[in-house]
Amino acid sequence: QVQLVESGGGLVQAGGSLRLSCTASGVNFRINTMSWYRQAPGKQRELVASMTSDDSTNYADSMKGRFTISRDNAKNTVYLYLNSLKPEDTAVYYCYCYYSATFSFHSAWGQGTQVTVSS
Repeated sequence: QVQLVESGGGLVQAGGSLRLSCTASGVNFRINTMSWYRQAPGKQRELVASMTSDDSTNYADSMKGRFTISRDNAKNTVYLYLNSLKPEDTAVYYCYCYYSATFSFHSAWGQGTQVTVSS
């Protein structure tokens, strides 16, 4: 079973930047896709960005050009660089991992990290 640990959230002023990190740990697993989602108060969880094992990326339209996802495969870590932050980016950001283990596919969620953008 894979466990995800996130870090890097915090309070930042509008226009500022943050870097979120998510590290996957476990035994005998192979990561297929790692993604970031976010959930603002009173709203549904939404995809922010994802990255597959062959480095293909996908971004939500509203975040293209401001957010960047990257991976360090050797460390089983995915990063999310948040730039030009806006108050509406305030949310809990969750890491998600889709992986294979014991001849089947599984998924895991991190505990979430709070990002608060002040105006």
